[in-house]
Amino acid sequence: MVASNGTVSAREPQESPERAEGSSIDPADVARFSAQAAEWWDARGPFAPLHRFNPARLAFVRDRAAERFGRDTKGRAPFAGLTLLDIGCGGGLIAEPMTRLGFAVTAIDASAENIGTARAHAVQQGLDIAYRAATVEQLEAEGAGPFDVVLTMEVIEHVADPEAFVRACSRLIAPGGMMVVATLNRTLKSLALGKLAAEYVLRWVPAGTHDWRQFLKPDEIRLMLSEEPVAVSGPYGLAYDPLADRWSESSDAGVNYMMIATRDS
Repeated sequence: MVASNGTVSAREPQESPERAEGSSIDPADVARFSAQAAEWWDARGPFAPLHRFNPARLAFVRDRAAERFGRDTKGRAPFAGLTLLDIGCGGGLIAEPMTRLGFAVTAIDASAENIGTARAHAVQQGLDIAYRAATVEQLEAEGAGPFDVVLTMEVIEHVADPEAFVRACSRLIAPGGMMVVATLNRTLKSLALGKLAAEYVLRWVPAGTHDWRQFLKPDEIRLMLSEEPVAVSGPYGLAYDPLADRWSESSDAGVNYMMIATRDS
């Protein structure tokens, strides 16, 4: 793609002619995020907390992928030659930096509005990203992939059937590849901080964004993937330091955490 001359605005919701279909879709959650599609790249808007959270997520994925594939992250486009699938990509906050790191990125979302916004922003940045309004079930049915890296970041807690969803995601991992699943733990701490404080006290995200009952414990994700040919490690916690106003990897997985699944053959 080439850089835009400014005729397309990523701050306006862009429509996509595609339609996402699949049993994992929760229509209420898709509608909620679609209504905010134009705001993804506003660092002071409703996704401001995600902009602050993003560097820690990106560093985790970059460093674990470098370990897995033996790449030097100090080089230019260190992951050139590798493919990455971003499932539930939203406005492209992960897809774009992953593309800059050299990955050939495919990014999907159940919201056509999100995909339209993500495409428009990628055009403005001169980035070639294969965006689609689709579900993981559609990709699997089409025989897409496999991909060296599969990401599903803060998505599994929003789907209708978490087990079917994460198992389908894992089946798109290429031999030798890896998957990162990021979500929130179902603990009293996450109820207090990840739900009540984040939505009603600090107003980091709109009220109703999360349903605490849909948060998943690490062992539940491990069990969901137990019948797939992957090795699961984690949890790897992410914690917020209010004094530094930043997120970083932590041994505390009581609220936000990630799991890694690797496929050897």
